[in-house]
Order: sequence, then C-alpha cells, then structure tokens
Amino acid sequence: MPNEGHEARADGGARQEPIRIARYDPAWPARFDEERSHLIEAIGAWATGGIHHVGSTAVPGLDAKPVIDILVGVGDLQTSRACFEVLERLSYLYAPYRGDEMHWFCKPHPSRRTHHLHLVPTDSRRFREELLFRDRLRTRADIAEAYSVLKCSLARRFERDREAYTTAKSAFIRDVLEEPRESA
Repeated sequence: MPNEGHEARADGGARQEPIRIARYDPAWPARFDEERSHLIEAIGAWATGGIHHVGSTAVPGLDAKPVIDILVGVGDLQTSRACFEVLERLSYLYAPYRGDEMHWFCKPHPSRRTHHLHLVPTDSRRFREELLFRDRLRTRADIAEAYSVLKCSLARRFERDREAYTTAKSAFIRDVLEEPRESA
C-alpha cells in the first residue's frame, strides 16, 4: 500500500507538527524538481528506479499536507543503506518504519516537515502502488476530490495523531488500488 502520508516518529517521540491540509500550491512541483536535482547529485547511483514526486503534492489541484513526498526506486534495501550518511548531509532524518519494505526519512525534523523521502526497491509491490495511486489521483478528478474530502475530515479528527490519520486513509487507498485499470 502506498506510503501516502505515512507519519513515522523520526525523532523518537519529540513533539510533532500537527496535521494541516493546505490549498494546492502551484510551487510544489518546482520544490520537488529542486530537491530531485540535489538527490540525483547526492544519491543518483542508488536511484536505479528513478526519483518520483508522489503523494498529494504531486497531484495538480489537490489540497495536501504541504510536505513534498519523494519516492526513490532502489535496487534493494541492504545496498541502499550506504546512502544514509549522504542523505543526512542533505538534512534527511532516518526513521525506521516498515523496514522490510522501505527506508523512510523526513526533512528537516518531525516538528517542521518539508519533505518525506521513501527508498523503495523497484521490484516491490510498494513501489508500483505508490506510482499507481499517484497516477490514479492525477487522471481521475472524482477520486482526487473524494480523497481531498476524506483527508480534510481526517486531519480535523486526528490533528495530533499522525498514525491514526494514516491508518484511517488506508481503506480508501486500497479501494483505489484495487479498481481495474482502464483499458486504453
């Protein structure tokens, strides 16, 4: 299942930023492009499956938490550990979460997030689903609108409980991923 909005406790439990949904910002794609340039230079050798803008900020017009989600396709989790030190120099803070599926980072700190970074093996279900979910939101305005309504409601309900917010979205995400692909 996509990591859309995952909220790990990267700081071991320090106060986290409350969940807030912002109006779509047309600057989000440029912020991704800028960060992608830094990542290509720093960890491009590990990014065998590319560096992708995912999550709600990657969907034009969709309201979102103003945090840029980045998916990096890596060959495998063990080998990609070698880039952790490089990512730390770019202000990414590693947060062990679902370590059998991915390596997850936030930047610069859980109390003020600007970026989430997911290192995910390109041959994994998680990698494929992250891209599929983003693409469904981009191509289906009805799904994107329903997701926006859900997120706003959940953000009010779980403003200070990021794990509950993420869990509450999981059924919607699963339903979207299970929809048959439209034939071309």
